[in-house]
Amino acid sequence: MKILVWTVLTSPGYRYAFVMRACSIITRGRGRAARTAALLVFKRFERRWGISIPFDTPIGEGFYIGHFGGIFVSPAARIGRNCNISQGVTLGRANRGKRAGAPVIGDGVYIGPGAKVVGAVTVGDNVAIGANCVVTRDVPANAVVAGVPGRVISEGRGAEGYVNHTDYD
Repeated sequence: MKILVWTVLTSPGYRYAFVMRACSIITRGRGRAARTAALLVFKRFERRWGISIPFDTPIGEGFYIGHFGGIFVSPAARIGRNCNISQGVTLGRANRGKRAGAPVIGDGVYIGPGAKVVGAVTVGDNVAIGANCVVTRDVPANAVVAGVPGRVISEGRGAEGYVNHTDYD
């Protein structure tokens, strides 16, 4: 319990994820007043750390924000288990074209600083997305993606060694 309290107090990324999940739990099955109160608290944290991930976005266990600031996630995006997101990441929705929609991120994915994943893109499990990469196409499992536009530069090891935080079953 001491480690949990210490981590919540000293790690802004973890604190944000903690508050995000708490707000999600508080608002389930409750009325408008509970949702409004949770939203006000949550918006304070968004402004303070420059992270905008709606608390009702489906995110799996083991989510980790390595460095806070400039993180934006569409409410329609889905993020799998044990995913790491760095500063400056955008998981954005495309509103038109053949890739209209929001990204679906698999399990065990590392998203590097400044990376953008835009549109109805599926990112497979165990994928590493490089710094400042712009992903606009589906990415197969166990791949490493880099560049603008994002291209698979290797397959096999994927995010092995990059995912910093995992949940334990």
